[in-house]
Amino acid sequence: MPHTASARLTPATVALLVIPPLMWAGNAVVGRMMQGVLPPITFNLLRWSLALLILLPVAGWVLRPGSPLWPHWRRFALLGLLGVGLYNALQYMALKTSTPLNVTLVASSTPVWMLLLGRLFYGVSVSRRAALGAALSLAGVATVLSRGELAQLQAVQLVPGDGWMLLAALVWAWYSWLLAKPKPGSEPAAIKADWAAFLLAQMAMGVVWSSTMVAVEWSLLPTLPAGQHHIQWGWPLAGALLFVAIGPSLLAYRCWGAGVGRVGPSIASFFTNLTPLFAALMSATLLGDMPRLYHAAGFALIVGGIVVSSRR
Repeated sequence: MPHTASARLTPATVALLVIPPLMWAGNAVVGRMMQGVLPPITFNLLRWSLALLILLPVAGWVLRPGSPLWPHWRRFALLGLLGVGLYNALQYMALKTSTPLNVTLVASSTPVWMLLLGRLFYGVSVSRRAALGAALSLAGVATVLSRGELAQLQAVQLVPGDGWMLLAALVWAWYSWLLAKPKPGSEPAAIKADWAAFLLAQMAMGVVWSSTMVAVEWSLLPTLPAGQHHIQWGWPLAGALLFVAIGPSLLAYRCWGAGVGRVGPSIASFFTNLTPLFAALMSATLLGDMPRLYHAAGFALIVGGIVVSSRR
């Protein structure tokens, strides 16, 4: 349904827009819980492979010979590399040394990188208000990275996971611009009109990229003593894979698309700021990682920056 300026946030629409950040926060927490159970890039490959199998009966036609996908495979290969392969792999790598709350807060800097990429590569001007909002958001990210201590930031003593997540945010900003500014004729109408086919086309390409990354990951893993394994198979891993394949991969994507279709991206974007809040609640409940004062300060700065840059 096309959105209008007068679109209201009905309870159903609010539910559609709250589910994605809840799922994304859950993805960060589950990713943290799976550290030590299996390598992070392997976890990403298994996640998307399972999601692909679940979606295959619904949109498998897009992978058949003669599908409109194949003349445009380069575009979907790039989308799959960025959105399925790199972004999620970098996030799981970040969770090896960083907390879910830190990861989701750093990810909240994505609008800043979107402004920067838009200005550099798409000629989109940056207003003073947007620049002020970007400065506030960057200050919030710096607050999180420095753990509220300026001396740490000056000494560049950052947790490696924070750096991986910053790179992931930049990758996601690039991916978002590719979605927002497709080249004319680069997306067949039949695929673009079918959310499942559009996602499955990216998944298929992303799984190919992820398989290559996993091969590199396993070549770098240390040799373990006899009786030890890099993957701890069991019900915890099975449950985690089922959740990340259905919740963050399929349910969140579908609900977000439907919610944005009702109220537009400007209003919907504010709901993404719920992700660190949900991550904090889940981390405190499941992992015992209690939020600190600097988390609240960083969250306030990031949200304030996005609000300032989004207001007319």
